[in-house]
Amino acid sequence: MPDFSLTPEQESLRDLARKFARTEMAPHAAECDRAARFPEEIYRKAFDLGLMNLNVPADFGGSGLGLFDQCLIVEELAYACGGMTTSVIANCLALEPILLGGSPEQKLRYLKPFCADYHLASFCLTEPTGGSDVGGLRTRALRDGDGYRISGEKCFITNAPHASLYTVFATVDPTLRHRGIAAFVVPRSASGVVPGKDEEKMGHRASATSTVRFEDVRVPAADRLGAEGDGFSIAMRTLDQTRTPIGALATGIAQAALDRAAAYALKRESFGKPIAEHQAIQIKLANMVQAVRAARLLTWHAAWTIDGGAKGTLESSIAKCFASDSALRVADDAIQTFGGYGYMKEYPVEKLLRDAKLTQIYEGANEIQRTVIARELLRGYA
Repeated sequence: MPDFSLTPEQESLRDLARKFARTEMAPHAAECDRAARFPEEIYRKAFDLGLMNLNVPADFGGSGLGLFDQCLIVEELAYACGGMTTSVIANCLALEPILLGGSPEQKLRYLKPFCADYHLASFCLTEPTGGSDVGGLRTRALRDGDGYRISGEKCFITNAPHASLYTVFATVDPTLRHRGIAAFVVPRSASGVVPGKDEEKMGHRASATSTVRFEDVRVPAADRLGAEGDGFSIAMRTLDQTRTPIGALATGIAQAALDRAAAYALKRESFGKPIAEHQAIQIKLANMVQAVRAARLLTWHAAWTIDGGAKGTLESSIAKCFASDSALRVADDAIQTFGGYGYMKEYPVEKLLRDAKLTQIYEGANEIQRTVIARELLRGYA
């Protein structure tokens, strides 16, 4: 059985993230949400503290943390603001394909300078005509001498307007579906790279999201990750790694909702006593704390499994799916506990509900997660 007792180093890491979240992120969360402001000054501070590029080995300038340690950080950051956290950890998603599919020379060339100074990267997989059907990619990578010409459009790309580097998935032959996908590293400076305008989102409004068009972008073969046809595997292995921190992000949102609901229930009075003394509220709070703790344990177990060398597809899908569903329910119950005040933007819980919703959608919608879970489960019985 795994032992989830934290080491002194892990406690220190969590304390660092908690202090940053409470002092640098939380005071600006409501304002950034209202204005949909991208607080780059906060992201630069996160970089300076080593809270970005968490999965990049220290040899290349990253934090070099295992998945469990990453989850400790992500939960603390998300407690303060889900949107800011999404932008802070987006580099982990965008750089993972390089870690998985890059040659030693490519890792050195891309990662070391990228981590030496503050930069943002974006992971470009989803397209306007389909997100979960990766085999149906329409972005083309046509051979052009010793390189490729990439043309197509990606959508819902985190940090795209501010990124200096994109990891892009395109097909060399659509008829091959999954077997035709290749992965590329494309700098923002390449001619023909056109990020779109910021999307107006329901939640995570401190994080920038936009389309990216690739208009006949010339990419050298040296910037391809792995071989032609390796792209689908690289993308899926990347998501196996990065899904678990989304479980941690959702858990952080849920913990914030629980804490706010419990504190409010102790001071809000009805019928001559705090509403925390009414059984209906106690049952609600009891359900909330069960969901939060179960989400955290499932997330930690997935991280522990992957850190131990296992693929972790089943565990990461369970953690992401359960934690994100739980976050939405807990945030909804927090609003109900606040009553009419919970529906007002003056109070923090309505933002938590909006932020929780996205965790059910990105890095694989929960409908897809359930399909993955069933498929992985049934393999064990076949």
